[in-house]
Amino acid sequence: MLRLRQFSYVYHRNILRSMATAPGNNDDSTLPPNETHPIKRTLKLFQKDGRTIKKFFKTSFTKATSNNESQPMQHINLKKNEHKEYTGDFQSHCDILVIGGGAVGSSIAYWLKSKARDGLNVVVVERDPTYKQASTVLSVGGLRQQFSLPENIEMSLFGADFIRNAKDYLGDVDLSFMPYGYLTLATEKSAETLKRNSMMQNGLGARNEILTASQLKSKFPWLNTDDIVLGCHGLEKEGWFDPWALLMGLKNKAKINGAHYIDGEVVNFEFNKDSDVVIRGNEHSSESYVGLDRAVVKLSNGETRSIKFAICILAGGANSGQIARLARIGTGPGLLGVPLPVEPRKRYVYVINTQGENAPGLCTPLTIDPNGTYFRRDGLCGNYICGRSPSESAEPATDNLDVDHEYFETDVWPTLSNRVKAFESLKVCGSWAGFYEYNLFDENGIIGPHPYYINMYIATGFSGHGIQQAPAVGRAISELIIDGQYRTIDLTRLGFDRILVDQPMLETNIF
Repeated sequence: MLRLRQFSYVYHRNILRSMATAPGNNDDSTLPPNETHPIKRTLKLFQKDGRTIKKFFKTSFTKATSNNESQPMQHINLKKNEHKEYTGDFQSHCDILVIGGGAVGSSIAYWLKSKARDGLNVVVVERDPTYKQASTVLSVGGLRQQFSLPENIEMSLFGADFIRNAKDYLGDVDLSFMPYGYLTLATEKSAETLKRNSMMQNGLGARNEILTASQLKSKFPWLNTDDIVLGCHGLEKEGWFDPWALLMGLKNKAKINGAHYIDGEVVNFEFNKDSDVVIRGNEHSSESYVGLDRAVVKLSNGETRSIKFAICILAGGANSGQIARLARIGTGPGLLGVPLPVEPRKRYVYVINTQGENAPGLCTPLTIDPNGTYFRRDGLCGNYICGRSPSESAEPATDNLDVDHEYFETDVWPTLSNRVKAFESLKVCGSWAGFYEYNLFDENGIIGPHPYYINMYIATGFSGHGIQQAPAVGRAISELIIDGQYRTIDLTRLGFDRILVDQPMLETNIF
């Protein structure tokens, strides 16, 4: 069940390189609505540029002969029937449409515009411009390399480099990085896995240390190590940062470089048949190839408009599975019968305070208990944030963002008070809930081209790792589109194809 991947990569690369060399190709408004073939579309762009240059010199010559320098040069106005869909800043045509303007989507826009600038017209559609329910800003902003998959480790390492050099990438942005590391605890059952993972992480460029129970007690005197055999402590490139600052830095820089952001929600797609495209592995469908042509967007004012695109990137976070179904992914014939296994999951974060003796200090790492309960210091006044993912059978409803405080009493506090004596007398002083994009298949990101649609790429399903992996994911998608292949980190194994052949990329770390 393979598609003509090489054809698709070369096809897109040649088209986009042609676009990148065409001056002024950001304005696609003069393209007829029925012009869908990419090669014909490129030829139209060159024809349009020729007409524009001709009109420019004609207008300049007329101004010069009129000798009226006090009058500004007249702009070239489009005829009304040449751009029926355009109003204000709405882009009715684009080269790249990014669905989702969170950290991952904005990172994709940032990297595309950083590389191509005026060579590509990039439009980002974000349904919640306030981001009040976005996974990005409701996360705890963790950064770690304590994974078991090389791809996750390498993406996190680049995330650390990006955050450390944020001003070089994004300008005057303060991400408030706290380099206090992670501390992952292991019982006898999981100690060997922890040790093996640490060796691989350090071999790839991370820097952490394995500590015995006695070493843990010496370094962190507030820690109860009665049932702990080993701990892995990150010494560099780990900690936490401000997710909102990273999101705004990526978005603002993408906009400075020319990306267009639209406040709206993709509610449907329009399709077109293309007999020139053949997809292997789609033998169950007797129909010709039907590709994606336009996205139907419901704007914040209630108006519905459509955007014609050459390439669409699905980076819709927790809503990605729902958006994919609009594109018939999971409901169509053949390869389209395989759904995108991403859905929202709700997680609670609690803010606690303790004034107990021997409480964890300011340099306390983000500490993870063997059962998944975590905590870290938050500020100077004895506050901490903490939480724990519920079991599969106890997943809360996702129709609201209400916080379950009983869950803290029954599932979080007992572990905290056992691990740190000072937490026996804690007080809950705040809380919030957030959604994150949960990959039902293997809890790892799905990155790369869709196996059926030759003009769709996917970047979603990161299951809580998206904020720290966003810089690397954006760079990777830009490489696939502009270069036709991965240039830095090879993320092929994280593609959609692994779902088709039932080869999950499972993390074997212990939390």
